[in-house]
Amino acid sequence: MRLLQELTEARGVPGYEREVREIMHRELKKQDVTIVTDNLGSIFGEKQGTSPRPRVMLAGHLDEVGFMVTEITKGGYLRFTPLGGWWNQVLLSQRVSVMAESRVFTGVIGSKPPHILTAEERNRVYPMNEMFIDVGAKSDEQVKEWGIKVGDPVVPICPFEIMPDNDTILAKALDNRVGCYLALEVLQQLRVDNHPNTVICGATVQEEVGLRGADTAPFQVEPDIAFALDVGVAEDGPGSEGTNKAKLGKGPLITFLDATMIPNIQLRNLVIQIAEKHQIPYQVDTMTGGGTDAGRFHLFRRGVPSLVIGVAARYIHSHVSMVSKKDLENAVRLLVEVVKILDEEKVKEITRFI
Repeated sequence: MRLLQELTEARGVPGYEREVREIMHRELKKQDVTIVTDNLGSIFGEKQGTSPRPRVMLAGHLDEVGFMVTEITKGGYLRFTPLGGWWNQVLLSQRVSVMAESRVFTGVIGSKPPHILTAEERNRVYPMNEMFIDVGAKSDEQVKEWGIKVGDPVVPICPFEIMPDNDTILAKALDNRVGCYLALEVLQQLRVDNHPNTVICGATVQEEVGLRGADTAPFQVEPDIAFALDVGVAEDGPGSEGTNKAKLGKGPLITFLDATMIPNIQLRNLVIQIAEKHQIPYQVDTMTGGGTDAGRFHLFRRGVPSLVIGVAARYIHSHVSMVSKKDLENAVRLLVEVVKILDEEKVKEITRFI
């Protein structure tokens, strides 16, 4: 789990993914693969098996939700704007890292004290545009002396921890350092397992602000099949339980529907068959809001059969989230078995519609 801890504690909001990219680059170099990048910053490791084709892409994304400094007030407070989707109610009193060029500053997201709020203000979700970040400065001049500028990225703070059940992982940025971790683990496993294709494992940039790296990465990777490795929403807490809801510890998620893609049905069914053959537990995810990089991958050129495989996560798009270690292990098992069966003939079957 040390690798996942390092990935989650690295700071990388959209457009500022350098720390995470450096970890990915270091880990990919260890695996003796050809490193492939695009001009936005996405990074992959390419490994040829017994055949150059098909080209199978497995992609997480480097970025996490965060913020950017937009204003420095006369009193030395920082106004900010979100990078990615946030619900205002999860922000107040949370610690953040403000990443200036010379050093990193700890701040806290603040607002007017509840003691002086009007009755009307107490009964509504406090708006983000009235919040600020307090870094302990006394004036805008002091903030400038410290080197904090408009445009600096702001990253949530939450240390990595494995809970007492020895399975539940608590950390920031599991959306989507989980995808980065899965890509690296699959590539590591394939060092000892034969595969009849070329695999390209890595991660894109700027997914949380519009799937932007997913637009450019396929031009560099040129996939024949693509898997987006991401998290789904766990609905196993009080008030949201249901028999068909995603739960921690019940197996990796296979996404049947989201707002950006209906997956290739033959590919989807093949993955389910492989999971059942190898007795790998899995869950089905349908999500009418939100999407993943696969929403762009499957539209590349003439079309690329694509699927989202990931794990259920609690509390995503906040400072903290939870996933199951057992789900991660089973997701790696499933992905490895899928890659091992994807030869040219199988891809022809997947793309044959008549």
